[in-house]
Parts: sequence; C-alpha cells; structure tokens
Amino acid sequence: MIVNADLHIHSPFSKHSEIENNFKILSTNAEKKGLDFIATGDCLHPQWLKTIATLTPLDEGTLRGYNTSYILSSEVQTDDGVHHLVYFPDLTSLYDFRENLRSVNVDFTKGRPIIPVTSETLAHYALNAMALIGPAHIFDPFTGLYSLYDNLQNCYGSATPHIYFVELGLGIDSYHADFIRELHTVTYITNSDTHNPHPIRLGREFTQFTVKEPRCRYLFEAIKRKNQNKPVLNVGFPPEEGKYYQTGCNKCQKYYTLKTAKRRKWKCTCGGTIKKGIKERIIEQSSTSQYHCPYHRPIYLSLLPLHEIITRALQQQNPFVETVEHCYNNLISTFGDEIHILLETPIENIRASTYASIADLIELFRMATFDYNKGGGGIYGSLKLPDTVESTLKSSKIIKS
Repeated sequence: MIVNADLHIHSPFSKHSEIENNFKILSTNAEKKGLDFIATGDCLHPQWLKTIATLTPLDEGTLRGYNTSYILSSEVQTDDGVHHLVYFPDLTSLYDFRENLRSVNVDFTKGRPIIPVTSETLAHYALNAMALIGPAHIFDPFTGLYSLYDNLQNCYGSATPHIYFVELGLGIDSYHADFIRELHTVTYITNSDTHNPHPIRLGREFTQFTVKEPRCRYLFEAIKRKNQNKPVLNVGFPPEEGKYYQTGCNKCQKYYTLKTAKRRKWKCTCGGTIKKGIKERIIEQSSTSQYHCPYHRPIYLSLLPLHEIITRALQQQNPFVETVEHCYNNLISTFGDEIHILLETPIENIRASTYASIADLIELFRMATFDYNKGGGGIYGSLKLPDTVESTLKSSKIIKS
C-alpha cells in the first residue's frame, strides 16, 4: 500500500514554535493534507514525551492519535553544528538513548537538544539504541552536513555504513543531489521541518512510500529499501525558489559565480557577505559533471502547497486571507485531501469547480513545464509563467464558487 509521510516536524516546545500545537490539531490538518504518517518530533523533550505517551500504541513503534499514525523522532545537534534526524523503533529504544546520554550532560528541555559529542559518536549512540539516524537538511548553508564536511565519511566515520537516509531539505531536489556519487546509495527523504501545524506548512514536503502495512516497522524497512518496502515519490519545493539556491550577497542580493566569489574572498562590492549557494555547493561536492540517477531513486516532483498555489492563482499577497482559505476548504470538501487534489484529481474536474487559474497552475506543476527567476542571497525565487497561464491569472475568472 501507498502512504504519505512527513517525518520531520517540531513540537510547541521547540524554538520558533509560537502557535498552538497538539496532536489533535496535527491529526486534523494531516487528514486535510492527506498524510498517513507523521513523525512526532522533539520526542526527547520531557513534556512533549508525556504528551506522546497519551497516544494509542498500535504496536511497539507505531502510535495512533485522531486517525493519524506517528513514529518517534527528534532532530538533534552535535557539537560540530550538524543537525541530525533520529527515528526510534519504540519507546524502549528512546529511553535507552536518553539514559546512555546522561554521561554527557544533555539539556533535553530544548526541542532540538544540543548533544556535546561528535556526529560519529552520536551515530553510535543511536545505533546502540536500534534507532535510525541520518543528516537533516543536508545542504542547508548553516547546519547541513555539507556546509561543515566534505563527505559523509568525514562526518559519521565508522558509522557511515549504517547511514541509510539523508533529508534533502527545502532547497534541493533529487536531480541536483544525485550529481554527488556518494549519495547514490542512500534513500532521500523529503519533509516539512515545520514548527507550524497549519496545512500550508505541514507536509509542504513529504515522501511517498510503498509498505506492506502502515506500521513503523515497515516504514523503517522502506527507508532501508528492504523486503519490497521502499520510497516511490519525493515531493518538495522547487529548489530554484530557495533563497540560497544561487551564490549571492545577503545584503544587496547581487549574484556571483563560484570563481568570482572565491576571488573576492566572499566579500561583496557593497561590503556585505557573499553566501555560497546550494547549486555551487553541489558543484564543489560533485565527483562528476554527468548526472546519474541510481536505479532505486523515485521521481522528485516539484510542487507548492495548495494554499500557495491558490494564493498565486488569485494574485493575493497573503496565503492566510479569507479568500484563499475559503477556496482551499471548498476544494477539500469537493475532492478530498490536498495531496489527492495536487497529484490525482483530473484537471478538468478542478477547472469546472473553481477558478480556472488554480487548475492551470496545478497542471503546470504536474507537467513541470516552467522556468524560474532563481533565488539567492537570502531572497526567494519565483516562477516564470507561460503567457497563456499569465493571462488566465490576470483574469482569475471564477467558474463556480
């Protein structure tokens, strides 16, 4: 069976979480989104762990709450600054992991705890607890593995053979990542990393897996690509829209080639700091100029959340305005969950029930036939729309409200 999973979120106890969040809210929005699995996030935090314990266990590692399944997860930071994702197969594993870390004096009252050990040592703590571990948002220019290390081996050392996955993060897709040969053996997971349970954030990136049953055990096997359990689709933001896609100045947003940025010693003509873009970081890490897709790699679909598509289609400035929310709820009530609408609902059905411009944009993403004003220097990129779609957006005529 096919399941949609967002395996990286945060709790109300994490930094930047300034909105009400609990498992009832998460599950309600997961149903709207079409997510079958969510990671609990922040499961090492003592207060959030008490809340997690109120969920109904389906088996040792799968928890159920309000029609949504959860697996135990936490993002952690090691003393080298790298962020990692840890997935626990059951509560016993989680408690063992916490107990083993008592000797290094970890403050678990932070949603994303800083564990004062090397990445290699942390990986062995996780492996000893039978947990899965891998790098979070691996291309992030500040806390991603490739911002601090040249390769997986230098980060995880002797634990590297047991790193089965990497999280791509919001600024990269499979096509770009697979220029790096060492990543050909690992599974890519795409997640929201959200601090906000709203459907525009929850599941904004997700991974589709085929599993024998919707259980933690088979999800772990899918990450390892074992026993016919495996990922079948990665869905995420177009990397060209990322604010650090190109190398550019964080102050004036002037763009630079990698060669010029190095020659200028990463100082812009305006006096600002030039930030290396993800595209250039991949060029540096790549062992070949030839793209290669490993046999097991599923398709990566560049897609925006439905709220974002509606906002752009109706030329609104804010995705939280009443017009956008009304349109979103109408689509959900008519066709079901958001993922079904974005991936499967016939375009003509969408066009017949709402603004034509919304259907046009969804079709555009499905076909992947567009270009971008590429982001960089801390500024997000934007779509370049075909003239036919642009004219539809300008009229934004409603066919049926």
